[in-house]
Amino acid sequence: MGLSAAIAAGLAPDGGLYVPQTMPRRDIADFDPAGTLADTAATLLAPFFAGDPLADALPGICAEALDFPVPHRTLPADGAHVLELFHGPTAAFKDIGARFLAACLVRLPRADTRPLTILVATSGDTGAAVGAAFHGRPGVRVVILYPDGKVSPRQAHQLGCFGDNVTALRVAGRFDDCQRMVKAALNDALLQAAVPLSSANSISLGRLLPQMSYYAHAALGWWRKREQPLDLIVPTGNLGNALAALWVRALGLPVGRVRLACNANATLPEFLAGADYRPREAVATIANAMDVGAPSNVERLRWTFDDATLRRGLPATSVADAAIRDTIARHAREHGEVFCPHTATAMQVLDTLRAADDRDDWTVVATAHPAKFESVVEPLVGHPVAVPPALAAMLARPSRADALVADDGALKAWLESAPR
Repeated sequence: MGLSAAIAAGLAPDGGLYVPQTMPRRDIADFDPAGTLADTAATLLAPFFAGDPLADALPGICAEALDFPVPHRTLPADGAHVLELFHGPTAAFKDIGARFLAACLVRLPRADTRPLTILVATSGDTGAAVGAAFHGRPGVRVVILYPDGKVSPRQAHQLGCFGDNVTALRVAGRFDDCQRMVKAALNDALLQAAVPLSSANSISLGRLLPQMSYYAHAALGWWRKREQPLDLIVPTGNLGNALAALWVRALGLPVGRVRLACNANATLPEFLAGADYRPREAVATIANAMDVGAPSNVERLRWTFDDATLRRGLPATSVADAAIRDTIARHAREHGEVFCPHTATAMQVLDTLRAADDRDDWTVVATAHPAKFESVVEPLVGHPVAVPPALAAMLARPSRADALVADDGALKAWLESAPR
C-alpha cells in the first residue's frame, strides 16, 4: 500500500498499524545547515513519500504544518537542556503531527463525496490539536473521544470549544476505552461503508512521521555544534513521541541514548525491564495525557526492534504523582522553571541520574505548556502561570461535549445516527 492510502485509512484492514516497508538511511550531509524545521522535515520525509501522489506537495505540507518555533534551550541545571514542543496553537506537541496530517488529507483526492469522519481518542492533548487542525476544513468532520473527568479542566474546555465540524464526546471510562472504541469503529467494514472513517491518533502514520522532524532538526543542530549525538528523555504514554525519536536514530541521524519517562502506568517500564508485555487498564494520574495502559505503538516498536535489543538499550522509568509534584515545585523554587506534569516526569528521571553522579548532557522533551494544567501546577509553584494567547482564545469560547458510554456499539450507533 502507498503512503497516501495508509494515511487516509488510518488503521490497516487486519486491525494492525501501518509501518514503512524499509527505513531509508539518511546522512547529515543531506540536510541544509541553515534550513528551518520545515526544511528538515521535507528532506527527512522525502524518501517515505517517493512515488506517492503527495510527493510534490510535501514541501508545502511541511511549510504549512511546521510554522511555529521548537526551541532547544539550555536549562539552569548543569548539562540539562529542554526541547520545547508546545509552541503551536493548542500548546502541546500534538499540534505538529495533527497539522501535518490535516495538510495531507485535504490534498488527497477522494472519489467518495461524503464527508470524511476523523476519529480521535485522546487522553488530553491530541484531541484539541486535531480539532484545531481540521476546524473549518470542508469535507471533513472530527469526532473526539476523551475520558470524562480524567483530563484537566482546560484540556476539557479545549476539546469542546470548536463546534462546527468538530464534536467532542466525553466517554464514561478510561483513555484505553476510547482508544479501543476508535479501533473497533475503524475496523468495522459495514460501518466504514456507511460512514467513511479515518484516524488522527498516533496510530496514523500521518501523525507519527512528522514527529520525527523535530528530533532530526534538534539532533542535527546539536551535532553541528558539539559533534555528539543528542541524548533524550521523553515523556511517554501511547509511545508515538518516543518511537519517532527511535526511528530518527534508525535512519542513521545523530540521536543517541533515549530514556522513557512514564507515570504510574507501568506497562512499558515493566516490559522493558524484562517482564512479559502485559497491557492493562490505565491508572489515573496528574500527568493525565500519559494515562495509557495499553500503548498502541508497542506494535510498531517491536516491529522495528527485537525485545532483547529494546531491553538492552531503552530504559523506562515509572514516576509517581508525589515525585511529579515535588519536581514541579523544586524546579520552580530553585531554577525559576515551570514544567507541566508530563515534562516533570522526564525532569524527575534526569534528577535521578544527576543524584547518581551522571553529568552527561541530556535533553528533556517538554510536551505541553504548564498553563494547560493550572489546577495542578499553580498551587505547587505558588503563582499563576501565564496563558499563551492562542490557548487563551480557545478558553474564551463556549465549550460543549456530549456524553457517551464506554461501549464499542455506542460509538457505532452515534456515528450512524449523527448528522453528516
